[in-house]
Amino acid sequence: MSKVSIGLRGWRFDEEEVFTEDGELRPVDQVSADTRDRLVRLSVVAGQPCSACWLLHGDENLQECNVARVVYGEPLHEVILCDEHEVDFLYWYREEGGAQYRGEAEAFEEAFQEWFAAGNRAPDGYEGMEYVETAPDNVPQPDPDVEQDTLEDALAELDEEERERLETDFGDLDI
Repeated sequence: MSKVSIGLRGWRFDEEEVFTEDGELRPVDQVSADTRDRLVRLSVVAGQPCSACWLLHGDENLQECNVARVVYGEPLHEVILCDEHEVDFLYWYREEGGAQYRGEAEAFEEAFQEWFAAGNRAPDGYEGMEYVETAPDNVPQPDPDVEQDTLEDALAELDEEERERLETDFGDLDI
């Protein structure tokens, strides 16, 4: 079973849990709660500004922020980063004690933000992460001629009772 990133690097999913044999996304009620939480959250944070850029520029200068390309942490308490600031995060995590916050959702996000906001950065030349795409052509590709529901559309089709049974926070989605 292979692992795939969807939307942003970082969170990895079991390909067979997310995609059908035909390469279609599985309905949200057919994936595990953890996968569902991450997929729902990805639909919110994909395309958002990098957390570190936002700390530097704020809401008033969002045009100065890079788009996030990677996600770390837990849904609702994730750190989303551009390629430029991922190395700062990795330095904090590996060398500055960030690993101690693993699994502590709120503390994880807050600790990195405090460290970064205090002016801390990775030293010049610090090695980040080397990503290797293995067999990207083997990842199922939906047929471009077949219109598929977005995650938001699929969730909107569920009634309130069905969404409650999923036990997932949909707060940031317009459904």
